[in-house]
Amino acid sequence: MTLKINYMQQVWKFSFAVALSALLVACGSTAAKDKKGEITDIKSKIEKLKKDKTGLDTEIRQLEEQLAKADPDAASVKKLIAVDTLRIQDFAHYIDLQGKISSSGIGYVAPKGGGGVIRAIYVKVGDRVSSGQLVVKLDDAMQRQALIGAQQATGQLKARVAQAQTIYERYQNLWKQNIGAEINVVNAKADVDALTAQLRSAESSVAQAAEALDMTNVRAGMSGAVEEVNVRVGEFFSGATQQGGQIVIVNAGSLKAEVPVPDNYVAKVKKGDKVLISVPETGKAPFESTISVVGASINATTRSFITEAKVPNDPLLKPNQTAVMKILDYQAKGAVAVPINVVQSDEKGKYVYVMEKAGDKMVARKKTVIAGEAYNGLMEIKSGLTGGELIITEGYQTVYDGQVVTTGNK
Repeated sequence: MTLKINYMQQVWKFSFAVALSALLVACGSTAAKDKKGEITDIKSKIEKLKKDKTGLDTEIRQLEEQLAKADPDAASVKKLIAVDTLRIQDFAHYIDLQGKISSSGIGYVAPKGGGGVIRAIYVKVGDRVSSGQLVVKLDDAMQRQALIGAQQATGQLKARVAQAQTIYERYQNLWKQNIGAEINVVNAKADVDALTAQLRSAESSVAQAAEALDMTNVRAGMSGAVEEVNVRVGEFFSGATQQGGQIVIVNAGSLKAEVPVPDNYVAKVKKGDKVLISVPETGKAPFESTISVVGASINATTRSFITEAKVPNDPLLKPNQTAVMKILDYQAKGAVAVPINVVQSDEKGKYVYVMEKAGDKMVARKKTVIAGEAYNGLMEIKSGLTGGELIITEGYQTVYDGQVVTTGNK
């Protein structure tokens, strides 16, 4: 009976846990759905208010125009505005991206073999080194002993080969005089060949031992400046650890700006495009360059491709600094451009207000325009304006077509 009760209690506890888990999952799912629905509602309200505002602005202008026609005295009241003369200028559009300064000339100093304990370090941070320059000396006691042993064995074999060669030549001379047995000549020649083969093997061992000894001399693989020295005498040197290179060399002459470009610009960005690059930390003005590398693949995670552009040799520029790259993707010579905020929209399209003379008065005129690219607070106007017009820059949101206006100047 007791076993039955315990079993029923365990079943009840398990059922309760399952039910509680299902309830928590359901609550979490409901909360997520509620959050998503709240965001959707907010977006819908914003769109509705925008539409309402556009409709109200249009209705106000229409009523003001009707008022001007119905009450000429009201139309004679001058609206205070500010204007600016439109100038013909060159217009350029850039793709603004952020990346970093990097270098194709960053390298770790590494030993030829498996590394070893450091006996001496010949460089410090800031030193300039040349390719092949000795940087670190590893402990070489075992390698020197191995080389000495191989050299001694080679010396002994050379003496034995010389001795065997002398014996062979003697037997050969006697045989030519019909003295002795031919087998002595054959055996002497076999001894010479065997010892010569051993000598070649020993000489190979000497070369290997010499190479192993040379591996204790760690040399720079590239020219540049020593950027980091993260190891000390007595420690084990392998070239790199999980924290990075133990000795790092940077060739500042190969610095470049490297930025990821979103894949929606893949048709606009190409090798040779002009760019402006700035590095905020330096406090210097942007400098011009051109794209030298365009990545051949799209990163599956970031949905971007890498572009590179060379940067000048400057002591203030260092790898991993933030770089801002502006890629020129559009330019127009002799274009008309207006402040982007003065361009308004209605159901018929985009328009601006200009000030024109009408008889002895100055009035606001609505000009329908076709807009182009927008950048840095300016919008290119492809048609509708020719340059020289007096564009209304203040008060443009409350004027209507034909309204009497003034700049306040006598």
